[in-house]
Amino acid sequence: MDLTVARLADIFLELEQQGAHNINLVTPTQFFPSVIQALDRVKHRLSIPIVCNCGGYELPETIAMLDGYVDIYLPDLKYFSSELSARYSQAPDYFYHASRAIPLMIRQTGAPVMAEEQGCTLMKKGVIIRHMVLPGQKEDSKALLHWIRDTLPENQFLISLLSQYTPFYESSRFPEINRRITSYEYDQVVDCALSLGLTEGFMQKKSSAREEYTPSFRLEGILPSAPGTADFSASGPQDHKAAEKQNRRT
Repeated sequence: MDLTVARLADIFLELEQQGAHNINLVTPTQFFPSVIQALDRVKHRLSIPIVCNCGGYELPETIAMLDGYVDIYLPDLKYFSSELSARYSQAPDYFYHASRAIPLMIRQTGAPVMAEEQGCTLMKKGVIIRHMVLPGQKEDSKALLHWIRDTLPENQFLISLLSQYTPFYESSRFPEINRRITSYEYDQVVDCALSLGLTEGFMQKKSSAREEYTPSFRLEGILPSAPGTADFSASGPQDHKAAEKQNRRT
């Protein structure tokens, strides 16, 4: 289904009217030219932040293009090892690009800005670096944490350590990750983060490793809603549930 720039701009406005806390652009890189055109139409009318929810595998030119449009970056930092990124994501240069893009995101947004609204603490600006611990790869996770501590500016970002890896789709092709992570593996990574002083951010309950935390992307909200109805499209109930399961660890 084709989506015009005009309709995308309307969707952004509708989401705020329906009570969304942000406009969450999920894996949006290939659509940025159209997204920017839509934001040019309505950004001045939006009071909620624009979130770039991406895999971290971005070019510096892309981040520069988003300056003034994106308020919050939510990048993954998936792998330190090029061998792992080649095997599981066909991207041996993953860390090379992600390790250059994420500092630019932090420089662009500055330190995290939080606000209290209706009993909730909401991010208004900043970067949250997500890392999902993979089965059998806790040492790679620790290598990433050491890089974060040694490279990124202190107090200028949050981290989110995810335990929700759920094997499905083509995971059966890789027997070593065709399982959920153990509590021991996840706790080892969390303990490493704490020992390195990376205490500003989030950890996740082990119970999050279920398929219900994977959004279904049913395209709700693409067509205009009938008058008087609400049709949320930026994130389904699974997304909200997952967010509620994250605990702030300080």
